[in-house]
Amino acid sequence: MSDAVKLQVAIEAHGEPLTELNLRRPTVQEVRAIKALPYKIDKSEEVSLDMDVAAKYIAICAGIPPSSVNQLDLADLNALSWAVASFFMSAASAPSPT
Repeated sequence: MSDAVKLQVAIEAHGEPLTELNLRRPTVQEVRAIKALPYKIDKSEEVSLDMDVAAKYIAICAGIPPSSVNQLDLADLNALSWAVASFFMSAASAPSPT
């Protein structure tokens, strides 16, 4: 399953302009390799993004180089970062009824 995110400002990746990125869920192996979640929960249980980590997930989950992530408009970076974080907040699929 992947989520399409329309970019407000086009970027270039792999020599082509992109106006939309398709994000897929990261694998457990990828999460273990990055060794961090794209968000932090503070003592008052408020969630905040870890932008350095989120940028790594964006590159992996969208299949674009880190240099392309650096081209993102701030609004697009924010939207993509929350989209990546949402993968960690819900199961990939609902359990089947028994």
